Amino acid sequence: MIPSPTSTRVWLAAGATDMRKGFDGLAALVQERLKHDPHSGQVFVFRGRRGDLIKLIWWDGQGICLFSKRLERGRFVWPSPADGVVHLTPAQLAMLLEGIDWRMPLRTWRPEAAG
Repeated sequence: MIPSPTSTRVWLAAGATDMRKGFDGLAALVQERLKHDPHSGQVFVFRGRRGDLIKLIWWDGQGICLFSKRLERGRFVWPSPADGVVHLTPAQLAMLLEGIDWRMPLRTWRPEAAG
């Protein structure tokens, strides 16, 4: 997982992104398409057209870090392009990276009364 503070904001770029892009290309997308500063310390997540590959970029204070993950089976759950950019919590990002539907995770049984 990215070693970032829990207060770090996570942004998903809705729709598909050209996964041939690297550090500079994704940072430019953050500035132009998402209207955010890629050097802000926030995490920006992009998904490829097939849905099995994501890339994250994050400024750690010294440089831009680029992380990628490809699922061997299945696809990452992603918002539609009409959503533009979507904010996630660090917990939702963890679920996304595990291939879990972060929008509506199934909760375990919850007690109805204490004691």
